[in-house]
Amino acid sequence: MPDARSLVYVVDDDHDLAASLARLLIREGYAAEPFTDPEPLLGAYGTDPASCVVTDVMMGDMDGFAFADGLRAIDPAASIIFMTAWPTTANAVDAIRRYGGLDYLEKPIDRERLLRAVAEGVAWSRRRRDQLGRTGRLSSREREVFALLVRGLSTKAIAHELGLSPKTIEDHRSQISIKTGANGLAQLIALANG
Repeated sequence: MPDARSLVYVVDDDHDLAASLARLLIREGYAAEPFTDPEPLLGAYGTDPASCVVTDVMMGDMDGFAFADGLRAIDPAASIIFMTAWPTTANAVDAIRRYGGLDYLEKPIDRERLLRAVAEGVAWSRRRRDQLGRTGRLSSREREVFALLVRGLSTKAIAHELGLSPKTIEDHRSQISIKTGANGLAQLIALANG
């Protein structure tokens, strides 16, 4: 059973569909809320961030892709699932690659596929929030060192790249480990990849 704190927003300009999908998610143990217009949701989003957002691609003034861009600017850890009655390969590719969607569902919505996608989205969001929380404690210099570490550069190569001493890099590595709780390069790479 999902955690009831897993908030899912359903955005579709068809009120009946948005409400129906929200009711389905509520019956499955999620906290879900329907919206027929993405703009009010973006305006109020900061006070109640979601684990997952299920959004239509083709809506009135703001389409699902513009909505996704706005949502990502506010909350990079919310998972997004796109849905559409007019599927195209180009939109499916854009939904995943350009807009960071976890899935692209065709209407009428397959109940089981939606539930699997939402469960995956909630799990992804939790991992992403954990990752951002752990790396968010790093200083700007530590973030630079972290980025180079997970690319596989050695202490000496990072020192050369940043114009610092290897000892300074070792100090930063130590702080990165303490702040993120990661023990070793493999855990840092896993943390970077979310």
